[in-house]
Amino acid sequence: MIVGQKVGYARVSTNAQDLGIQREKLADCDRIFEEKVSGRRGATRPALQEALAYVRNGDVFVVTKLDRLARSVHDLMQITQTLQDKNCDLQVLDQELDTSTPTGRLIFHVLAVIGEFERELITERINEGRKRAMAAGVKFGRKPKLSELEEKSLASWIKEEALTKEELAEKFNVSVTTVYRRIAAMKKTAA
Repeated sequence: MIVGQKVGYARVSTNAQDLGIQREKLADCDRIFEEKVSGRRGATRPALQEALAYVRNGDVFVVTKLDRLARSVHDLMQITQTLQDKNCDLQVLDQELDTSTPTGRLIFHVLAVIGEFERELITERINEGRKRAMAAGVKFGRKPKLSELEEKSLASWIKEEALTKEELAEKFNVSVTTVYRRIAAMKKTAA
């Protein structure tokens, strides 16, 4: 077995948060990559990308908590696949997870499957709630900028071509983009 470096990764979401606790827990790592960026950026975080590019065959990638590494199962699977491709193990200190052992790999995969299952259940509940709400008459999406009457009035003004698009936008209290969209819709309907 090749013994490599321990490469740490620490992340907080905002500049107001402190990396101190994670630094302490990662103190025995040979190199630590740090960043202050939201996990919503997925696997595209700069320091994470740098750390994943840095690790080599036999290295151990170390994080304090799984949520510091990834916010979704999809991102987690991408990151762990990158580590597997480089023959690197993953160690999560607070959850005592270590993929260098058969038990650690099993627990990791079970947690990933449970996370995926949970995400699918949440999506299913959201879709059911949306269907019930729609059946009850709730409308989703942005409200139209113009009422039906205003739409007809705008259409007639557009046909007359008496005002510029900017003047129409000002007259109807909408953006010029809305006027252009209405013109495009009228051309599409006429075709």
